[in-house]
Amino acid sequence: MADETGVLVVGEIRAGELDSTTRELLSIGRKLADGVARPLAVVLLGVNLENPSREAIACGAGKVFLAEHSLLAEGELDAAVVALEQVCRQVRLDIVLIARTEAGRELGPRLAFRLGVGLAQDAVALGVDESTKRLLVTRPVYGGNAMAVVTLPSAPQIATVRPKVFEAAGKDPGLRGEVVGMAVEIPDSVRKVRVLQKVTEQGAGTKLDSARVVVAGGRGLGGPESFKELEELARVLGGAVGASRPACDAGWIDHGRQVGLTGKIVTPDLYIAVAISGASQHMAGCSGAKLIVAINSDPEASIFKEAHYGAVGDWRKVLPAFTETVRQLLI
Repeated sequence: MADETGVLVVGEIRAGELDSTTRELLSIGRKLADGVARPLAVVLLGVNLENPSREAIACGAGKVFLAEHSLLAEGELDAAVVALEQVCRQVRLDIVLIARTEAGRELGPRLAFRLGVGLAQDAVALGVDESTKRLLVTRPVYGGNAMAVVTLPSAPQIATVRPKVFEAAGKDPGLRGEVVGMAVEIPDSVRKVRVLQKVTEQGAGTKLDSARVVVAGGRGLGGPESFKELEELARVLGGAVGASRPACDAGWIDHGRQVGLTGKIVTPDLYIAVAISGASQHMAGCSGAKLIVAINSDPEASIFKEAHYGAVGDWRKVLPAFTETVRQLLI
């Protein structure tokens, strides 16, 4: 073993900085590391990693493992899996945390297979058993209708963690840590695809997953034109528009706006659900909101069991009046 740590966070980098999901993992990773009385570290893959290394230490990582290789420059997953396997075999590990992002959903299973260990997917809560010091992973089962607490029998215990369920770690420039370079060998034959061009989509308005206010619509809106009403309220509140899966599947709004178990996880200060029934799969994506307001014509709709406030009525009458009242209050 080249080194030793207790909890290893697999970091993701965007535009030369740590992704917010990595800071979330460092936050819960610190608590888990304290629970097993072992160090907390992060591994970064890519090139030119000086700035994210300093940021990781400022967010609480006691050690930063750097796996630098030209084939990791574009974030190619085939190369990343090979590099991560080599790092995990060089370092003594108890727990490995991976954000359940688009990349993490693929990295987690492939890494677990290569290491011959189990994997707990889509963790929404993490803890440590005081008697065994094993990782306790809470994850949704049966389509989100129930929660199961699972453990993993062999080390390293690997879990992919749902974004936005933990607060991101704050930055303390005064913290100190160690940066360790890791030798990784990635043959060119690993490369199955090549990045020819990157095109950044220019999204309009506030990003859904970072909005403090989300106004979401469901099947009960009846069609795509109805989302204009939601967009107006979101504009007044400085928020973003979301949707349930049926509305997205119907083509009324882009799937990038879907909130739920198979969509995006949002944790806004205010979540306004308009004509959404409140199925468990949808609520799994917004249950972390500080305040949920529901507008639905069905008084028996499941959404009212989850909402802090609710209005029973035709959204066509309730929403315009609500929007106008908000506009007047903000003048």
